[in-house]
Amino acid sequence: MTPTAPTLALFDLDHTLLPLDSDYAWGQFTTRIGWTDPVDFARRNDEFFAHYQAGTLDVHDYVRFAIDAVRRQGPEAAQAAHARFMREVIAPNLLPPARALIEQHRAAGDELVIVTATNEFVTRPIAQALGVAELVAVELERDASGWYTGEIRGTPSFREGKVARLEQWLAQRGWGWDDVHTTFYSDSTNDLPLLEKVHTPVATNPGAGLRAIAQARGWRILDLFPDHA
Repeated sequence: MTPTAPTLALFDLDHTLLPLDSDYAWGQFTTRIGWTDPVDFARRNDEFFAHYQAGTLDVHDYVRFAIDAVRRQGPEAAQAAHARFMREVIAPNLLPPARALIEQHRAAGDELVIVTATNEFVTRPIAQALGVAELVAVELERDASGWYTGEIRGTPSFREGKVARLEQWLAQRGWGWDDVHTTFYSDSTNDLPLLEKVHTPVATNPGAGLRAIAQARGWRILDLFPDHA
């Protein structure tokens, strides 16, 4: 790494920059607006969320489930629903500590990148609302009409996939890991592969598992939302 190496500030999204899980919250929202069966969807959503927290999630199965209602409703209805989701659910949870952290890195001249295991449909408007142009999210396959099929395109940005997708992102800019200085903020042990790869890992609003690992390894611990713990 050269003395003038670019500095990257990498952020997980759910429970890191947000005090909630946007994917889970979107699922709850689709039930509230009548797109999904309340009992069956809640049961399956809770099961997938438990697998995510346990590190046993099949991300392909989950994305098929998570995007199904969007796929069936079509582009116009989906866009309108997401705009309402942003107003009613996300905007009240774009909290000052997270905005301040982003602006601290922006002021320092760092390149800002959100790296999330949540799909691009849910997260791109959230990244835009946070003023972060670079988003590495689960990309969705599209059919001949340009609409979602329910499958994932390429490598999902989940667990080890976050490292692979960041390597692709760096390569597109002519960089390798040794050409940049990286800081990564995350709450989850699912992100250990990337936390272990970067120069400066920051356990942010960490769950008990990650907090214990961070303490043992001497990583910085940042609690952005103590009132939401």
